[in-house]
Amino acid sequence: MTMPVRLGVNIDHVATLRNARGGGHPDPLTVAQACVGAGADGITIHLREDRRHIRDADAEAICAWAARPVNFEMAATDEMAAIACRLKPRAVCVVPERRAEITTEGGLDVVKHRTTLRPVIARLKDAGIVVSLFIDPVAAQVEAAAEIGAAVVELHTGAYANDKPGELARLQAAAALTTQVGLECHAGHGLTFANVQAIAALPEIRELNIGHFLMGEALLIGLPAAIAEMKRLMNAARGL
Repeated sequence: MTMPVRLGVNIDHVATLRNARGGGHPDPLTVAQACVGAGADGITIHLREDRRHIRDADAEAICAWAARPVNFEMAATDEMAAIACRLKPRAVCVVPERRAEITTEGGLDVVKHRTTLRPVIARLKDAGIVVSLFIDPVAAQVEAAAEIGAAVVELHTGAYANDKPGELARLQAAAALTTQVGLECHAGHGLTFANVQAIAALPEIRELNIGHFLMGEALLIGLPAAIAEMKRLMNAARGL
């Protein structure tokens, strides 16, 4: 039986808008609740070290509410691991993080940093949290993620979204490999109405995490309509 792909909605840029002016509006928790009401299967938040958008209070409120699974993106630091273990989201996605970047620019180098990542993964798993690693679609990175104990990888689709030649084939190969090494496969970054279906159609994909595009589209057509259209396209790609 063909399974639908779950849609996780990243609400970081709701906080970006709030922080631009200060105060409490728009409230990320309220928008998270609206996303779930519109059909989102989960909520993604990235608590960055510089707190540029999501703040500690947002993360606490959203994890405490948790009407749908929360995917907590974080850097592999002791501070963030401690926060995650206290808040206990359903899942943590460990991502690379540089203060100068505007958005996440690529995947973790798991091969290079496996010694650093292994104890962080173990600590999160001991707290009952599902651990995902955000990686580029490279076989060595997929294999290393499985080796050091991750349960999930999220394939970085940014190069695909930027029309890099051959990138869809790389994503197809990496997704196929996840099944062979026992990992659940997610994907995200730069996905839109125009490009989501080729990724949603990959049989190994279980979840897509999409944020910036949906928040921007919501300004034009409304949040419920944006989420409904994304889910329609994802389902159509699976023949549902």
